[in-house]
Amino acid sequence: MSNFTPISSSIKQQLLTELCERLEDAIFILDTQLRYMSVNAAYEIMIGYKESFLIGRPLGIYAADFLSEEERAILKDISTRLDKDGFYENNFAMANRYGQTLNCHMTYRSIYIGDIIYYIGMVRDISSAVEDQQQLVHLLNYDQLTGLPNRKVFLSQTNDILMDSYQEVVVIRANIDRYRILTNNLGQDKVNTLIKDFVARVNNLDLEELLCFSHFGGDDFGLLFECNDANMIRHQLDSLMQMCQRPFSLEGNDIYLQISVGVSYFPEHGNQLISLLNKAEKALHYVKQQGGDDICWYRDELNNMSFDNLQLEAELRAAMSTNQFEPYYQPKIALDTGAIAGFEALVRWRHPTRGLLEPIDFIDAVIKHKLSFELFCQMALQIAKQLSVWQAMGFTQHICINADAAEFSHPEFFNFVSHLFTQYLLSPHQLHIEVTESSLMLRHASIKQQLIALKELGVCLALDDFGTGYASLSYLQEYPFDFIKIDKSFTDKISSDRTQYAIVKAILDLATALDMKAVAEGIETEQQRDLLSQMGCAYGQGYWFARPVPADVATEMLV
Repeated sequence: MSNFTPISSSIKQQLLTELCERLEDAIFILDTQLRYMSVNAAYEIMIGYKESFLIGRPLGIYAADFLSEEERAILKDISTRLDKDGFYENNFAMANRYGQTLNCHMTYRSIYIGDIIYYIGMVRDISSAVEDQQQLVHLLNYDQLTGLPNRKVFLSQTNDILMDSYQEVVVIRANIDRYRILTNNLGQDKVNTLIKDFVARVNNLDLEELLCFSHFGGDDFGLLFECNDANMIRHQLDSLMQMCQRPFSLEGNDIYLQISVGVSYFPEHGNQLISLLNKAEKALHYVKQQGGDDICWYRDELNNMSFDNLQLEAELRAAMSTNQFEPYYQPKIALDTGAIAGFEALVRWRHPTRGLLEPIDFIDAVIKHKLSFELFCQMALQIAKQLSVWQAMGFTQHICINADAAEFSHPEFFNFVSHLFTQYLLSPHQLHIEVTESSLMLRHASIKQQLIALKELGVCLALDDFGTGYASLSYLQEYPFDFIKIDKSFTDKISSDRTQYAIVKAILDLATALDMKAVAEGIETEQQRDLLSQMGCAYGQGYWFARPVPADVATEMLV
């Protein structure tokens, strides 16, 4: 074993001094009055002052009279803790000579050498760690697209206000209408641009009494107000709705954003956060059910509506499984001869307790709960059976059935319809399908493909309620229709209103030019029938001829 030679005290002191100078952590030594006695190079760099300047100066560098109240409190706390415990540790922000604010972790220890006390301080710059933590906190609490507080912050702030407030607290939920349609048509990036513009506009309104404007994500927003009277917020909401009446510019195009708004408030609607939020959401849901672009303040009747909707859905699903829906038939009359050319099948629901219900009582719920295709299939099967019965009796009349986008876009639609003809030995031209304009407004490629396939199969196609939509003429050019159905709104006053007469005449001339037949709906007087016949309208239907009737009565009409 080689001889071990311990280092001398002087060399040890030199090594420790050199180590202290080379450490990345800033180190300094204070006397009992917290005055600088020595600092290392790292401390000089961090704070921006040379050791020669600091020696003899207080820890705060300048006299206490020149320090802020907060700085004086910190120095007093350091002195007290060192005297009591001989140790102090804390994180705080420290300004250096260059005006930079550094986030630091600082420790102080008291050391006795003989009878003399020294305080050794060590400072570590943790600014990058603090910045990372702040970024993480921001990510967790703020929406990255808009920079607004997120749902978590909104709920927390609302809860805090409810605990302390002696005023009325208004909780608002808002949705941008048609968000999915906008996203499908414009793409997510452009919709994000619109949302940022929307947020900027709301911020520029400087809404009074607004405590929090939050983005929950997507089309979903929350607003929190506190005021003496919740009704004062009605004016703020009117400003919000009026703001949306001005178009948003997107790459040179004008885009209109409409919003649906639901409102609840403390104490009228409760004092618990979850209850108030749920009630605002119920009010919002009601607005969206009514078509959006409106404001609804919560009221107790909405609870009953929600229950009724749930009950109606359950009853509809039970009706589908037990075949409670049935077609009623309204005759389509050849106006020149008065003969029955065919029937339009109109759905009725034979409800087990409420009796016979018309579409106005349930059709919106069928669409909402995505039961349209099931209803179409149930109706179409009964219609095919009836056509088969009439065919066996020697009758050749056709039956029209209505269909919309939900049915056409179903992948099994075409196969189901074509299978009916082979199953019941029917000719395709015996089944007419009436297409609603709302289906065509979506302009889905699948809908056009389905119509072309049906036409090639031999099914006759009719455009229902012609003239009531936005682009009826373009539909006639784009889709292979055989019939145009003139809406009742045009035939109502045809005998007394020159404008309506001119519109109907123009539609009839257009049908002739396109080699299509016209069917006038809503004929309720003999005068209307005679006038339409003179104008060249081929077919008509309405209460003057007959109301919709069950299959056995329709059969008697044919006999």
